Amino acid sequence: MVALALDIGATKFAAGTVDSDGTVRGARRIAVPASGVWDACRELLLDVAAGDEVTAVGIGSAGPVDVRTGTTGPINIPEWAGGFDVVAAVGELFPGAMIRFTIDGDCLALAEQRWGAARGVRDFLALTVSTGIGGGIVADGRVVVGRTGNAGHLGHIVVPGNEEPCACGGFGCVEAVASGPSSVRWARRQGWTGESGVELAEAARAGDGIALAALHRAGSALGTAVASAAALLDTDLVVIGGGFAQSGEALWEPLRATVAVHARLRFLDELRVVPSELTDQATLAGAGLLALGG
Repeated sequence: MVALALDIGATKFAAGTVDSDGTVRGARRIAVPASGVWDACRELLLDVAAGDEVTAVGIGSAGPVDVRTGTTGPINIPEWAGGFDVVAAVGELFPGAMIRFTIDGDCLALAEQRWGAARGVRDFLALTVSTGIGGGIVADGRVVVGRTGNAGHLGHIVVPGNEEPCACGGFGCVEAVASGPSSVRWARRQGWTGESGVELAEAARAGDGIALAALHRAGSALGTAVASAAALLDTDLVVIGGGFAQSGEALWEPLRATVAVHARLRFLDELRVVPSELTDQATLAGAGLLALGG
């Protein structure tokens, strides 16, 4: 008998088996296909289960989600954007298994609380900056879920002074300004010829002016959103992970500087904004904890 963890990201699925302490083993990942999305996810889960009886599955999904109905509607997965009943689908695949489902930011927060930079901290915000931007909130030691399960979906805090269209249909969301793909698109409009966030970070480290400007723009937007969220939540710790968050000081220096400009209330004097200590499998690790009941 095994428990499984499933991470539904904007561009990839990841899954693995879960040990009794929540550790995920044998993680495997695949790209999200343009069509046949559930078929691909289903085959991944069956492959990881390897014919064993599955007793529990923890699912962390890119949002929006609706935990009341068990549906996910990631805006970056067009086939599911209108809502896919992932809890029912996984339950049909593994009859009798306990299925626990939440937004991926909550899984990130669980992992940071257990193994990461927020160990022993009762109030913090965990943020991921990658293809998209999301987050999870822990208040008084507990993950804040919200009415539909989307509490902490911080990618859609609006950044003043920015009118970038967002995939959500709005304008000026921090995800539309500061995610990896958004930053690459902005840099290419300025004449940069690279293709990815990794290349953008490498170009910034090499002193490319456009790349440096793109990361400064992203870091400043992130700092504005972080300062706003910290004031709203009355927290003194923000942990930031995700692939694009590893872009180095060209991103982090303007991020911290902008937080310092805006987080001026006395109760934010001790606010710390730190990089995650976990790998890019943090959400999957949190889904493993979720499978065991959090």
